[in-house]
Amino acid sequence: MKLQTLALSLLVCSSLALAQKKDDKKTATTPVAPVAASTPAPASTPKTGPKPYKEVITAKAKTQKGLLTTHQVEDKYYFEIADSLFGKEIMAVTRISQAPTGAGYGGELANRQVIRFEKGPENKVFIRVPLYINVSPDSTKPMSQAVRNSNVEPIAFAFDIKAARKDTGVVVEVTDFFKGDNQIVSLPPSAKTAYRLAAPAADRSYIQGIKTFPINTEITVIKTFSALPAAPSISGLPTAPTTTLPAASNAGAVTMEINTSMLLLPTVPMRKRYFDSRVGYFANGYMVYGENSQRAEEEVIAVRWRLEPKNKEDEEKQKRGELIEPKKPIVFYIDPATPEQWRKYLILGVNDWQKAFEKAGWKNAIMGKELTPADSNISPNDARYSFIRYFASNIQNAYGPNIHDPRTGEILESHIGWYHNVMLLLYKWYLIQAGAVDQRAQKPKFDPELMGQLVRFVSSHEVGHTLGLRHNFGSSNLTPVEMLRNKMFTDKNGHTASIMDYARFNYVAQPEDGVTDFFPRIGDYDVWAIEWGYKNFHSSSAEDDKKALNQLYQQRLKENPRIWFGTETNFYDPRSQSEDVGDNAMIASTYGIKNLQRIVPNLPKWTAENGEDYDKLAEVYTETVGQFRRYMGHVTKYVGGIKETPKTTDEGGVVYEPTPRNLQKDAVAFLNKQLFETPTWLIDPVVLSKIRPDAGVESIRGIQDATLNNLLDLNRMARLIEINSQDPKSYSIDELFTDLRKGIWSELTSKKPIDQYRRNLQKGFVEKMGSLFGNNSPSIAFSFSAPGFRFGTGPTTDLKKSDILSLARGHLVELKAQITAAIPQTTDRLSRLHLQDCLERIKNVLEPK
Repeated sequence: MKLQTLALSLLVCSSLALAQKKDDKKTATTPVAPVAASTPAPASTPKTGPKPYKEVITAKAKTQKGLLTTHQVEDKYYFEIADSLFGKEIMAVTRISQAPTGAGYGGELANRQVIRFEKGPENKVFIRVPLYINVSPDSTKPMSQAVRNSNVEPIAFAFDIKAARKDTGVVVEVTDFFKGDNQIVSLPPSAKTAYRLAAPAADRSYIQGIKTFPINTEITVIKTFSALPAAPSISGLPTAPTTTLPAASNAGAVTMEINTSMLLLPTVPMRKRYFDSRVGYFANGYMVYGENSQRAEEEVIAVRWRLEPKNKEDEEKQKRGELIEPKKPIVFYIDPATPEQWRKYLILGVNDWQKAFEKAGWKNAIMGKELTPADSNISPNDARYSFIRYFASNIQNAYGPNIHDPRTGEILESHIGWYHNVMLLLYKWYLIQAGAVDQRAQKPKFDPELMGQLVRFVSSHEVGHTLGLRHNFGSSNLTPVEMLRNKMFTDKNGHTASIMDYARFNYVAQPEDGVTDFFPRIGDYDVWAIEWGYKNFHSSSAEDDKKALNQLYQQRLKENPRIWFGTETNFYDPRSQSEDVGDNAMIASTYGIKNLQRIVPNLPKWTAENGEDYDKLAEVYTETVGQFRRYMGHVTKYVGGIKETPKTTDEGGVVYEPTPRNLQKDAVAFLNKQLFETPTWLIDPVVLSKIRPDAGVESIRGIQDATLNNLLDLNRMARLIEINSQDPKSYSIDELFTDLRKGIWSELTSKKPIDQYRRNLQKGFVEKMGSLFGNNSPSIAFSFSAPGFRFGTGPTTDLKKSDILSLARGHLVELKAQITAAIPQTTDRLSRLHLQDCLERIKNVLEPK
């Protein structure tokens, strides 16, 4: 769950190249990354060659055997690299296992990179970095050579071979490599720049220990970085954001513990599952150049764990429809640093996914566990194990990343990040969204059981991300608003069809409804998404799986429309929104506001603690204002909205369609009533007298201005023009301007005095309309997220040549006439002065000097 800004999540798969393609052979192919170009021997005189093995690895050596045989000889460390390991891909994962204050938290990811050992000239061993960007499926074909010619892999490091064993392997010294600042095993350059760090100090950096296992080797290093002085600011020039760490300020140096895991990628790659934009999975992609293809094909694969039957007998059972246990289940261990009272709820959040895997044919496929004394060999730093890491942090967040094989999308491990202060966020959310109905929330500190269940919900959400699932912002739209007030329905289904939605809690239910279930849960969509990603079709190829999945999707959608996926990346579809519930934001937000109106006057009592000041009241009131602001954003998205429903060609139906006219008109009517008519209930004098005296006029003005700017956004108006050109009966800019004027300037016809809040709003309207006529009026563009989320720049609208300015001018002329007629009849002094001021501002826009 991306509780701040996700993201989140596309966080993990930042190279979302998203389309569905297949190679020219119609078979699932493991990408063959371009092999290195031949490296010419350097001109310098070669160094002395390798020594006899026993002169390097002496009798004093402390040796461990594993993926890499490791040797410690006094203060030097050596890797013995087997000949069989050369050319194989290894995932290097570097984490800050112990962080200095201000530089993240112990256990967070610093770097990950696929590497490969390669023998070079002059008794060298190179670390090559494969780049899975352009690949060719068959290394024996001429096309593969063409790909190699244009995609030379970088050499990240070169080791001198210190000794060799005939037909066995070679020995290299790695001490300085790990103590040093090579990007693979250190902080990324961006982090060093942000923290103002120089290179590690050799005399204060050392290898703390190395452990090696059959498929991975773990290296722990203490690194001390010298601190750079603060960057001088140059007037007029932008500077990169930097942070001076407390350690740097006090000691001139920053020390941290860094762990690098070198994990062998699977020798037998997992079968890929081709990405489908109708189901929300993270994805990995690369450009494939096939020998017999007639174009470059973008191959995109879903990111997921490998689940396989233990044996042939179990495979036959699964074919018959029996549930079987996987050879290797997905296990999340709880960080020993986690407070004991929350551990069981974190585990429950993991185990809640078991029912979804049962639908896919697996039992006990996923589980959460606490470490026992028998698990002394399991460490959070060991790349073979996944953990929920607990961070002592005041950040209000949690996140669920994964480390995956870029060749196939196979998830190798995951470390969920859990910040302690996420519970503060849960407290505020639940009080504001459910406090009007649930008495358990009406107190300054929740009971452990209520907070534990909130922790469980977030745990399930983050685990969903680690299983490969993205946010499904459209899921809550599949529940009719009135059903959110139905106790029988919510007891059975919850308030959203997916825990991967940002639907938080049911803020629609009213006190008289008797609803008692306000939490998200593993829903219909989640069960389907796991079936899509993890069902074993027992077929012969990924292409066969793709065909079966397409048929299964259409079957499941007919059986249950609640499995629909609404992407988190569409900015125009009002069905796919963050923090909303129900299928109509105008109705849902009206109920939500009724509950906020109940909550605000009770906040002083619900947040009061003997001997404490009003900080908690201020914090919760600010969250209340933020919740109200969210409602305005949910509704605004309907205006100029365009629904996107990805489809395959065999489904039929439209992919894009505009939001119905009546819903757009309802949205503007809602804003006129709930926001542009001053929400005085939000300006509670009792609350404001205890937290701040200046949170009234300017707070309301800020929300109104932001919403008005959003409504009159150039991209939104360009969409209205496009839609209206195809359907003249659709909601238009002209109608939008008319509806806004009627609501914002209603005093011109009612003859009522114009209060301070409305005067601010009306000036804001004039200023926003006038801003369209600036001398540097920009060209504007909008784009749609096509199926596969392939963002492109849409058609460009030249503002000066569009109808936007013509309509704006026309409405200002009409408004000018209305104000001119109203001024003589206005007796209230401030109202009259305000109208005279607005009249002059409009004249300056229409007739600039």
